[in-house]
Amino acid sequence: MNHDESRALYDRALSVLAGGVNSSVRATQPYPFFVERGDGAHVIDADGNRYVDYVMGYGPLLYGHDAPEPVQSAVQKHAAAGPMYGAPTEIEVEHAEFVARHVPSVEMLRFVNSGTEATVSAVRLARGVTGRDKIVVMQGGYHGAQESTLVEGGPDGAKPSTPGIPSSFADHTIPVPFNDEETVREVFAEHGEDIAAVLTEPILANTGIVHPVDGYLEALRDVTEEHGALLIFDEVITGFRVGGLQCAQGKFGVTPDLTTFGKIIGGGFPVGAVGGKAELVEQFTPGGDVFQSGTFSGHPVTMAAGHEYLKYAAENDVYGHVDRLGEKLRAGITDILEDQAPEYTVVGTDSMFKAVFTRHGAAERADACADGCSQVESCPNYDACPKTGADVSNAETDRWERVFWQEMKDRGVFLTANQFESQFVSYAHTDEDIEKTLEAYKAAL
Repeated sequence: MNHDESRALYDRALSVLAGGVNSSVRATQPYPFFVERGDGAHVIDADGNRYVDYVMGYGPLLYGHDAPEPVQSAVQKHAAAGPMYGAPTEIEVEHAEFVARHVPSVEMLRFVNSGTEATVSAVRLARGVTGRDKIVVMQGGYHGAQESTLVEGGPDGAKPSTPGIPSSFADHTIPVPFNDEETVREVFAEHGEDIAAVLTEPILANTGIVHPVDGYLEALRDVTEEHGALLIFDEVITGFRVGGLQCAQGKFGVTPDLTTFGKIIGGGFPVGAVGGKAELVEQFTPGGDVFQSGTFSGHPVTMAAGHEYLKYAAENDVYGHVDRLGEKLRAGITDILEDQAPEYTVVGTDSMFKAVFTRHGAAERADACADGCSQVESCPNYDACPKTGADVSNAETDRWERVFWQEMKDRGVFLTANQFESQFVSYAHTDEDIEKTLEAYKAAL
């Protein structure tokens, strides 16, 4: 493949954009390819190269790059009527009503502009309604670029994970290993009266896709209720990807107090939302005392796109299609790994997938894990399947970024550029795309 135009564009970008990009995950080695346009399940770069796309904007593009006609019509209609007003619109209400009808935890919503803003607002709300300061988070979990959760360390002491955050912020955050019920209970035994909430992704979707072990989410629900703390599910990635319209909380049967959303809920436009029990969400100003506001919140074009996105999924077999292809892809990769790299582990569920380059693994899988790790204890690979964010960090992350990603790109398959980010199947993908992708995996591995 020729990448001369992308290389020239990156050279220009380095002069005017920090690091040549506007999000650090786009800074691939040796330089990123620049996308010119999307076409269904594919992207075409500035040099005319075509790729099967499994990044899908890091999750929001449930329909690929060609949204269904009702979505496009709604976007055009609302964009033509005026970009925004600084006043409420009917489409905000309609969209909130739809989400509240389908997601178990949601009685009331506050729309914001990004997943980061949603988790920032949810943490502030939890502290405001409980009168407590401490937040329990999962090591390896990601909740956007906010000071309260950009931390590293363990239950005995956290510190900021990036320069620019005062160390005092980390004093109120307690990181614990995902899937470690014992440590969570010990933390609550010591700090229970000071803990406002547990904030977690129901699946660690930013760290290689780590499934909860059986009973773990239920244990978080129980311990928070016992100590008067809130349980917050960050479903920015899993929301309307895992579990269909009920999201991951519906799939796992665990209902949090608050849920944060992003990605699909805005139909590919910038969005975030905090949803949950009405008695909690109505504590945001002006109904309550916890300040939250935003000029672009509930933007009519975003609301229209998100509403039509979800309506189309409710009225068509969207999830049946994407989940079937996701299962086919994971099962195919599992078969390839058993033959060529049995130490590696396939993870994912529904329309999400990833191969984690774990260093140890069994040469076979149980039937229950034939299409990816689902934390089944009887599976021969159970001990090697990632249980925490650290397990993914200890994988061969350099091999993914420096060798495998490059090989897949050269074979016309666009994957996320590091070991940690999730990958996604869209409604635009076909069986032929899956078969081409599996051939690329076979050759690259």
